[in-house]
Amino acid sequence: MSVVREFMTTDAQCIKENQSLVDAARMMQDLDCGSLPICGDDGKLKGMITDRDIVLKCVAVGRDPREMMARDLATGKPYWIDADANVDAAIEMMEKYQVRRLPVIADHKLVGIISQGDIARNYSEERVGELVEHISERKMQSSSS
Repeated sequence: MSVVREFMTTDAQCIKENQSLVDAARMMQDLDCGSLPICGDDGKLKGMITDRDIVLKCVAVGRDPREMMARDLATGKPYWIDADANVDAAIEMMEKYQVRRLPVIADHKLVGIISQGDIARNYSEERVGELVEHISERKMQSSSS
């Protein structure tokens, strides 16, 4: 059985909850990524932020990304997976919550991120196809509602 820690990206970095959205955008640019975990001062996961969140929930509604903090976009319950969980459990979570990335936690700390791409590079084509189909299918249904 494959576990999440075998597939995850280990150099994940957090944006701190009290950093601005400009900081988040610059971090995404520097790391060449489209999302970041949001971590509190206690080091615990508070949520995820995407480049799309910054555009739609800040810029498009006329807010100033220099004044809006990452914590302002850390809404809802953050989804995560344990580093020692089975990869199938990660796939099930991605499908259920319609997310392409999951923060990976070990000993209550962020140790990585597992993405749809990480799974695609390391898992059977059939299972990856199912994952992509289920996430895309649900995203399309929810956007057409």
